[in-house]
Amino acid sequence: MVGVPSVSWGAFPYFAHSKRVPFSDADLAPPELFWGPFESGPPYALQVYSLLTSSCTASLPPRYIVLLIPVKLLRLSRTPTAVLAITLAATLILASCNRGRGKVLEVDYVSASQVPLRDRVAAVYNKTGGVKNGDRVEVLERQRRFVRVRTSSGTEGWIEQRHLVSQQVYNGFQKLLRENQNAPVQVHGTTRNDTNIHVEPGRETEHLYLLSAGEKLDILKRATAEKQPLITAPASPNGAKEPSKSITPALEDWWLLRDSQGRVGWVLARMVDLDIPLEIAQYAEGQRFVAFFVLNEVQDGDKKVPQYLAVLTEPKDGLPYDYDQIRVFTWNVKRHRYETAYRERKLDGVLPVTVGREDFDKEGNLPVFALRVKDENGNVTERKYKLNTPIVRRLLAPGEQREEPSRRKRRRR
Repeated sequence: MVGVPSVSWGAFPYFAHSKRVPFSDADLAPPELFWGPFESGPPYALQVYSLLTSSCTASLPPRYIVLLIPVKLLRLSRTPTAVLAITLAATLILASCNRGRGKVLEVDYVSASQVPLRDRVAAVYNKTGGVKNGDRVEVLERQRRFVRVRTSSGTEGWIEQRHLVSQQVYNGFQKLLRENQNAPVQVHGTTRNDTNIHVEPGRETEHLYLLSAGEKLDILKRATAEKQPLITAPASPNGAKEPSKSITPALEDWWLLRDSQGRVGWVLARMVDLDIPLEIAQYAEGQRFVAFFVLNEVQDGDKKVPQYLAVLTEPKDGLPYDYDQIRVFTWNVKRHRYETAYRERKLDGVLPVTVGREDFDKEGNLPVFALRVKDENGNVTERKYKLNTPIVRRLLAPGEQREEPSRRKRRRR
């Protein structure tokens, strides 16, 4: 039993008792009306308190509808006229309370880590619940920089607009997921710090999901974006035009990744450390590893040792290619060390690189890898190679001719 304030119908103030009736928030279904108990009041008087909107709020527990029905209706409600009047009054009052509450303006998603829901837009408020990163919410009302939302569990409250992103941003992430569902992993990485996953490369682009420091990632592709928007130089005081200068914007690298939850998006490359095996990382020779792949394994005594394909580039951001050189590291069983079996430079390489195995008649089943390289006209072509330890050979496509490297003649002394 819950006490409610005095209710006035016309010139007759009365106080009645009320009962809490659970409200079903599934598809905004109307609540079940509780008829009683009846104690006092004028005929056909009906008062409904809805605790879900500001226009129908009282000091009662949330998510309940309160019906106050005078006791005199108990005697009159046996007539058809009384039943019809009570039903009509209840319908009109509930519709009035639901006006504005049931209308969903849009669907948004939470981009912050964790945010409490407020019961009102004020400096002092009560917490009605909370939302976390990636949660879907329905927007019910706007008030300046705040919006009133409803979560999937039915909890409602106010939240700042800056903590939400639109359905369009979420759809962009879903598109990335579909397009890269079967994209081959180029290298594994680990986040250095907490960072955002963006829908496009660039610091000013929309972001939704958050990554924690130390989270494991799968790197799929690379792209570049401007480090920051160009700032136009102010005009001179005398109004004279400054001579135009060609300014090249600074570019930085971004990785397209897949996280442990299967989400796909773009992250600033410097926020991720690539997990390169130490046994080949020591042979970087001042270059930056972009990707690596295990081609096969060789037996050395009682252990198996992997043989690697390494993809490298110059140690700076904003380059017009993803990589410009490759190295194949094979294991020398006699000397028990890695050696460079193959190296190719001056490539205009484009990720992804793919690896696999193929049958070569007498040579048997051998590891192969394919590179995607741009030619002088910007067209991307594929180059395939095979490893028959310790020899790496280029596999020519039908009609393709081998490029003869230019050799310098040695002078005899």
